[in-house]
Amino acid sequence: MCGRYALDADIDVLIAHYKAILGEREFEGSEEIFPTNTVPIIREIENRKIDFLKWGFMPSFTKKPLINARGETVDIKPTFKNSFIQKRCIIPATSFFEWEKVGDKKIRRRISIKEHLFSMAGLYNSFYDDGKQYEAFTILTINANEQMQHIHERMPVILKKDNEDIWLNNENKDIQELKSLIVPWEGKLIIE
Repeated sequence: MCGRYALDADIDVLIAHYKAILGEREFEGSEEIFPTNTVPIIREIENRKIDFLKWGFMPSFTKKPLINARGETVDIKPTFKNSFIQKRCIIPATSFFEWEKVGDKKIRRRISIKEHLFSMAGLYNSFYDDGKQYEAFTILTINANEQMQHIHERMPVILKKDNEDIWLNNENKDIQELKSLIVPWEGKLIIE
């Protein structure tokens, strides 16, 4: 599960990294992003854009936001299937957090990779709250890689730079190709 992450990069860094145009707001970075926060995501609707969406799908059947979607079943679960086929996004991050159980204590671990900025695979959709429509995203997770397994059994799907365009191309409906991107991070993790 990925329940918190950081994006310690300002909007200019995101624009340059993703070659995207800015939606309607500014962003200065955040050391810790929580579920239900409204934060930048990258998506393609005509152009590659940085938009600001709320973290957590809120379908009518749940009281708590669905902040993660299991990558293994995202193409068959009714809550996520349509988004997987046509509303994929990237959630930019500089680290994510998990809590490691050590004895009877839980220790917060910050996990990052060598590159300062990385891309987590996500989905977005529209929801209603008190009759008002808003958009929200969820982060895809996968079984943890070997480095992460002692901390948590799952981790966010971190996309390789070469796969970002494939993931964002919502014209691409090739489920097998898209599912092939949903794998544990193969590179080295930096765990603090």
